[in-house]
Amino acid sequence: MAGDEEREEAYEARPDAPPTSRLGRLARLGALSTRAVPLATEAMRRAAFGKRRDADAEREAQERVLRNAKKTAEAMLKTLGEMKGLPLKLGQMASYIDGLAPPGYEEKFKEVLKKLQAKAPPLSREAAIRVVTKELGPPEEVFAEWDPDPFAAASIGQVHRAKTRTGDVVAVKVQYPDIDKAIANDLKSLSMLEAMIAPVGRKYHTKETLDEIKAVFLAELDYGLEAQNAEIFRRIHEGDDEIVIPKVWNAFSTKRVLTCEMIEGEDYATFCQRASQEERNAASATIWRFMFRALFKYGYLYADPHPGNYRFLGGGRVAFLDYGCVKVMPPDLLAGTKRYITAAMDQDWPTFERACVEVLGYDPSDPDAFKLFIDYTKLVLEPLTRDGIFRHTHEVAREAVAFLVRGGKRIMKPKDGEVLPHLPKPIDMPKDHTFMNRLQWGLASVMAGLGGEGNWRRIAEPWIRGPHEKI
Repeated sequence: MAGDEEREEAYEARPDAPPTSRLGRLARLGALSTRAVPLATEAMRRAAFGKRRDADAEREAQERVLRNAKKTAEAMLKTLGEMKGLPLKLGQMASYIDGLAPPGYEEKFKEVLKKLQAKAPPLSREAAIRVVTKELGPPEEVFAEWDPDPFAAASIGQVHRAKTRTGDVVAVKVQYPDIDKAIANDLKSLSMLEAMIAPVGRKYHTKETLDEIKAVFLAELDYGLEAQNAEIFRRIHEGDDEIVIPKVWNAFSTKRVLTCEMIEGEDYATFCQRASQEERNAASATIWRFMFRALFKYGYLYADPHPGNYRFLGGGRVAFLDYGCVKVMPPDLLAGTKRYITAAMDQDWPTFERACVEVLGYDPSDPDAFKLFIDYTKLVLEPLTRDGIFRHTHEVAREAVAFLVRGGKRIMKPKDGEVLPHLPKPIDMPKDHTFMNRLQWGLASVMAGLGGEGNWRRIAEPWIRGPHEKI
């Protein structure tokens, strides 16, 4: 009885909606930054220079960051979990993308933040009931059974178990009340950031990048669009029995409520803990096919690869749960991307460099920055270009971030006799390429957790060298 009473009190304490005012959200992030900035500073210092030469200084720094890492992560868990929206998305990225936490302290940091991957703090029972009632009608009338307590919660919605009157068990994703206002204010804050860093921001095409981020995140608020995306991915992977895409129940779905068949299976963390190497290899191959068949054959970029979006069903079968963050790549950009990847496969480096200039906007007139970006591109493409067994590891995933930090620090060091840092010439990367970077870092980290081994080039090469088809 006491346990039931405690749970009821906890439910009563849940907020009815995330904070939505722009100033309120900025104030919360400002309070959090006093903890996060020292941690980020140490991360950049360690990535750029490695350990300190003075053993006592290094030991003191390690002890200090160890003390702060868990406290900072706990503060982020609470603040970002309550805020939802874009801050929570950033927290989810920090929870799994290798290289974003201070080197050597990743596990201390992630063991707390990983709670954001699949079960962020939910809202009250009444909050979800209000949204469902407005969109479909009272949930106890719409469904034969309705669980008022969500089994998963994320950045813009939480998920409830229900049963239809025909006996089908379904997962009902319910958008948080007023989350559209919260995200709109988050995006205004991004616009304010762009204005603050002008004209440097204009030089580096910050406005175009932020416009792309805004467009994709705003699209996530439309669950009707997500339902369409799920159906498109079902058609893309038709005939591949190891890729499972939940059926959408359109009769119980609207712009703010999405109802899909319930998928059980193992979550990412459980699978990574207990799976054999053979199972890891099979699941990794399935995820690789899911990502790159859609991208290179049809131009559909699944831009949200975080661990909460997978369920592992055995025998290499994997279910993919979320289709809110999908980017359709322009055909000319897709063709250009294939051009520099195939050049790297063929080790045709003059063609590769020319394609990087023409497609990605790299500037050969800035030799140091040009070499950094060229070498970085070769590094992140290695799983796709190496014709042999490649093993995904956390060390490989972290190096993608550390490589840029080290190189950027070296390039930006003031020249002799100068005080200000040397800013490299801007690259004119297409804004449609923005979420490709999110896929690169995110997928590398997800695959590292799985630790899969395989010839990943052989899987994707037919689609990379093949034509772009319409679905």
